[in-house]
Amino acid sequence: MLTFPFARIALLVDLAPTHLKDRFELALDAVGEKLVRLVAAIPLLVIAVGIVFLAAWIGRLVSRRTKRLTGRLHSPNPYMEDLVQRVVRWVAIVAGLLVALDLLGASSLVGAVLGSAGVTALVLGFAFKDIAENYVAGILLSLRRPFAPGDHVLIDRVHEGKVVALTSRSTLLMTMDGNQIALPNALVFRSVVLNYSENPNRRFDFLVPLDPSASVGDAQRFGLAAMTKIEGVLADPPAYAVVFEFQQDRLNVQFLGWIDQRQSSLQRVRSEAMRAVKAALDDHGVRRAGTPLPPAELPAQAPQERKAEVDTSADREIDAQLADAQRKQEPDNLLDDRNPATSS
Repeated sequence: MLTFPFARIALLVDLAPTHLKDRFELALDAVGEKLVRLVAAIPLLVIAVGIVFLAAWIGRLVSRRTKRLTGRLHSPNPYMEDLVQRVVRWVAIVAGLLVALDLLGASSLVGAVLGSAGVTALVLGFAFKDIAENYVAGILLSLRRPFAPGDHVLIDRVHEGKVVALTSRSTLLMTMDGNQIALPNALVFRSVVLNYSENPNRRFDFLVPLDPSASVGDAQRFGLAAMTKIEGVLADPPAYAVVFEFQQDRLNVQFLGWIDQRQSSLQRVRSEAMRAVKAALDDHGVRRAGTPLPPAELPAQAPQERKAEVDTSADREIDAQLADAQRKQEPDNLLDDRNPATSS
């Protein structure tokens, strides 16, 4: 009874080498069979690799010819041309891979790869939602092109400046103070974009408060005569003046005029117009609101206005900084330059 387990263990020890030998033989046979299959499949593998390279070459060849097609469909857009070329190349490569896998008998692998790619793309889409949104908005902005490099714009009623570049993720502006800001493309695409450079003519206005006893007609006539003499104020459309508001202690007259932004500065022309209108009203004794009456025993005498040096030329203070920033962003700029005069 006590010797039976030992006899069974001895029998198993004697049989163990036989089982190991059989396993090694089966493993070697399987490896040899796979090597034989691999050697036999080398011609198919070479053909499959050749198909992939051929598809890549055809994709590059076709992508070069898409430039003519995109140029006919819309105005030249380097970013869209590059995007279409990349899509064509990748479609050709993927098609070549599918054909190669099908030739090698890996049809099930094709389905698994496509399924995994779809799930991966879905996960990445949720993870990088903001990046994808800005990227798509950049594509749409490059197609619509509501502004060009150098344009003076106001975005979302808050951000004002001149356009430096439109990249795949953000729109770069240089403020009139010389600071550069980056706005997400999605924000720019959703916002109201006011482009001051689209129309070269721009209107300016200012209010002149008159004493209720003053002559409105004299104020309009003398003020407009002074405004029309200022360099930069356009004759067409003509300047004009209207009564804007009538209050108990004053009567506000609004003066309006037009300038050509390519030649004149809005702020400088407006400043000179205000100075000239004030001087004209003072010279002709048209009292403004809040000015004290002269003593009765002294004749009314208007103070002499000292004319300063007049400069109404266009603002060029940040042009050098703007051009330098545009040169730095040129490789990533999605816009073509429609306004070289403002970006030089």
